[in-house]
Amino acid sequence: MGMAVHCNSAPLSCKTWRNRGPTLLPARLCSLPQTPFSFRSDALKLSTCRWDKVASAVASEESAVGSSASGTDVFNLTYLEGNSWLWDISGVRVLVDPILVGNLDFGIPWLYDAAKKFLKNFELTDLPQVDCLLITQSLDDHCHLKTLKPLSEMSPNLRVIATPNAKPLLDPLFRNVTYLEPGHESEVEAENGSKVRIRATAGPVLGPPWQRPENGYLVISPQGQLTLYYEPHCVYNKDFLEKEHADIVITPVIKQLLPNFTLVSGQEDAVQLAKLLHAKFIVPMKNGDLDSKGFLASIIQGEGTIESFKELLSKELPDAKTLEPTPGEPLHIPPP
Repeated sequence: MGMAVHCNSAPLSCKTWRNRGPTLLPARLCSLPQTPFSFRSDALKLSTCRWDKVASAVASEESAVGSSASGTDVFNLTYLEGNSWLWDISGVRVLVDPILVGNLDFGIPWLYDAAKKFLKNFELTDLPQVDCLLITQSLDDHCHLKTLKPLSEMSPNLRVIATPNAKPLLDPLFRNVTYLEPGHESEVEAENGSKVRIRATAGPVLGPPWQRPENGYLVISPQGQLTLYYEPHCVYNKDFLEKEHADIVITPVIKQLLPNFTLVSGQEDAVQLAKLLHAKFIVPMKNGDLDSKGFLASIIQGEGTIESFKELLSKELPDAKTLEPTPGEPLHIPPP
């Protein structure tokens, strides 16, 4: 592997956030190690009827945090809508492409202005402690400055791994950024000693043909029992990925189309991606499912459904499972 580009020399991770236990969860749960919580749009409070289910999930995640001792790796994937995720990988928490402050509008709200449908009341301060911020692309729907500016004020030494295309945006904000070119990798360590490796892959080119591609990522669990692949446009370099494998693939499966241009791919391309990586679990993301307005929103068309994707997948990869995430609720994936 090549060498990663490291910027600045702050400690590997700086963890200044703590969830506000009593405001989100019953005191019994606050005594447990921090985990991705089941958020809800009604002030993100857990209902009594779901307590047993949530307590059981947290107990399993508590066991996952001690993976170094048990030898079992677990992914808990919490979808925060759009392109945003919170991943807990055996105790290593990674925040991905967060949009948590304001709307997504690319600075031109008359052209496009989008808000989340379900996690409307979610705030930065509702996050648990995280070990790494992961940025796939340099555009606003991934590198969201309305979110990243206050995030950097809360935790300027937070470990960041990102595409080099985002360097002009991230350097003024964070002190501990690693920019990964495709094929390069870096390691993230949590307080409990768990470590994950993150390797960049080639994503879409969002500009002239000579511009470097944006990033996808392979995330390898501490014991090497599980590998996750994530790229939010379903655009990938086949020659690069045919040397890799991923047990879990997070990808859009519903295409988003402009006249004569594909914004986000999916459907048969997502099936071929899963087949290429020999995936056992496919987690479809609905990154176009937002409350949007403006001229651009009016001409974007979706193509396909999750059900049509499943039908295509069953023909090419019959043993693979499609796991649909519910926004705000951890999706628990143990080794197969």
